[in-house]
Amino acid sequence: MIDSPSQFRELPSPLPEGERVIWQGKPTYKGLAIRSFHMRAVAIYFVLLIAWKAWSNWSNGQSPAEALTSASMLLIPAAAGLGLLALLVWLFRRATCYTITSKRVLLQMGVALPITINIPLTRIANADLRQNRDGSGDIPLRIIDDKRASYVLLWPHVRPWYINHPEPMLNSVPDVATVAAKLTEAVKAQTDSSAVAIMQSTSSGPEDGPLPSPTAPAVA
Repeated sequence: MIDSPSQFRELPSPLPEGERVIWQGKPTYKGLAIRSFHMRAVAIYFVLLIAWKAWSNWSNGQSPAEALTSASMLLIPAAAGLGLLALLVWLFRRATCYTITSKRVLLQMGVALPITINIPLTRIANADLRQNRDGSGDIPLRIIDDKRASYVLLWPHVRPWYINHPEPMLNSVPDVATVAAKLTEAVKAQTDSSAVAIMQSTSSGPEDGPLPSPTAPAVA
């Protein structure tokens, strides 16, 4: 919990009297790199491409040494591509800050054009929890609002593939279970009888591994 202004990033404007910062953080670099920018998939693609190129050269009569030498030239664009992705991940993470206050959730983001998304706690209809094996995870927010932000504008701070109904998301948050609990308490305190459920879903993929999926009780 953050108690003094010196402990958190400067907000776009001073908080009104009576509003306080409960939590502030940003995505993990690893989470953004693997799950949003898909660096692992890109690396595997280049490995397969180099292997295919070496096999093709060898099949066409080159010696194994010549085939490998020729195929290794693909390491240059591979390194350049992965390096560019790594730089983008660093820039996006550096420009991002998530803040939960006693009255709202703020998403500060944007590399070239910084913007801030303000989500009052009273407008949160539901929040889901997706936890990874390393303790980090995502918290998508379903908003009660007819005016939805663009999926492209929110990316990568948006629930994947919910294009027609974009849901802002706290992406790859460290210690996500604790953050979800703080958000739940804040919503309960703000809305009293609002029924906001935070549910844990099973992660998938080689990064995360299987997790149990207990059903969390709705917050009354």
